[in-house]
Amino acid sequence: MQPELSVVGSTFTSELARRAMALQVGDLPPDVTELARQCVLDWFGVTLAGSREDAAAIVADELSADAGSGRATVVGRSLAVTPRDAALVNGTASHALDYDDVNQAMFGHPTVPILPALLALAEDRGASGSEALTAFVAGYEAECAVARALGGEHYQRGFHATATAGTFGSAVACSRLLALDPDRAEMAIGIAATQAAGLKSMFGTMCKPLHAGLASTAGLFAARLADRGFTAARGSIETVQGFGETHSSSFDADRGLAEPKGGWYLRSHLFKYHAACYETHSSIEALRRIRASADLTPEEVEAVTIHADAAQMRMCAIEHPSTGLETKFSLRHTAALVLSGFDTASIGVFGDVQARDRALVALRNRVTVVADRPGGGPTPVEVKTRDGRLLHGAHDVAVPETDLPAQSRRLHGKFVALAVPVAGRRAAARIAELVDALEGLDNVRPLMEAAQG
Repeated sequence: MQPELSVVGSTFTSELARRAMALQVGDLPPDVTELARQCVLDWFGVTLAGSREDAAAIVADELSADAGSGRATVVGRSLAVTPRDAALVNGTASHALDYDDVNQAMFGHPTVPILPALLALAEDRGASGSEALTAFVAGYEAECAVARALGGEHYQRGFHATATAGTFGSAVACSRLLALDPDRAEMAIGIAATQAAGLKSMFGTMCKPLHAGLASTAGLFAARLADRGFTAARGSIETVQGFGETHSSSFDADRGLAEPKGGWYLRSHLFKYHAACYETHSSIEALRRIRASADLTPEEVEAVTIHADAAQMRMCAIEHPSTGLETKFSLRHTAALVLSGFDTASIGVFGDVQARDRALVALRNRVTVVADRPGGGPTPVEVKTRDGRLLHGAHDVAVPETDLPAQSRRLHGKFVALAVPVAGRRAAARIAELVDALEGLDNVRPLMEAAQG
């Protein structure tokens, strides 16, 4: 359980800062520490693979002109840049495939706004693995608390929570690594508040992964400015015309400060095993099971109905995707991929070629998405076959794994599949070895050096 609520009269922002700065490595239960390590390993996998995506390459090329005197690693590249630039390019790379982890309390992706900045700062300062891990947990818990306070209306309004709440997570994590006192940490949160931004209208474009890079960079910048004495408004989240009032009509500070289920937000963490928007995963799993049990071929499918909720309709319901990025946010296209036998765990199936493939498009046109269910829970699907069968399925992917060793084995498999093609088998094994021993590392620099690719 995290530090108790402080004295009456504290504000949401100051309490957020106090809790985060009070967190010590000894406060972390073993399962929370293990989950944090798993987040780090998954991040290296998706970042190495994402470093080869166009969005990451463009950002890296733009920043490479300033390389040379840099002190922070660009993952997947023999390039060192400033910590802020490393946060930008690595953050963009880590979200480029949309294959990174999620937490439904945050309404977004918790790791990619935090780790790029935190690891760049830790590398620059020669921080230990234990210090980095503790700071990561502090930032993770803080960003989820901010998102919970803002409520679902913030996301439905059109803000990308990975970009907005994630900026606070980055600022808090970097503040914790810098060992700021609670007062300066509150200033860092205020500096983060005036920078946090990101629009859901950018889903399916390179701007979505850029959101993670910008959030990470902004949080690092906020923490370093606060460390130098830069000031911001107190209570920046809950104050009049603060972040809460301007970004959500459902802001509730008490909800944000309430103890999360299980005592830690990390305990509700979810990893992705399909390289598409998480809100497509429930229907993907349901259709996979239907296809396998009925031994279906694409030609046997007459029609498919996917029962979505309002949030999915504003997130992953691109009807006619024309690019690989757009297919990641299309319930219709992911359904066509599954029923055609494609492996949606493979990053290669979400490409421009598949987006325009005639057979896939023909099957996609037989898929209908209807917004007829309340939010939460699995996404029911129905498949009508040409011989008159009506097959039903639903699978809940929002249940956190309790068997952490089994989850670790699955994540190591995902990591190897993503990392080896970029870094090579030896470097990938070295990264995994160092992450598994993260709390015992005196310095994170060897880990970052192994990730250069």
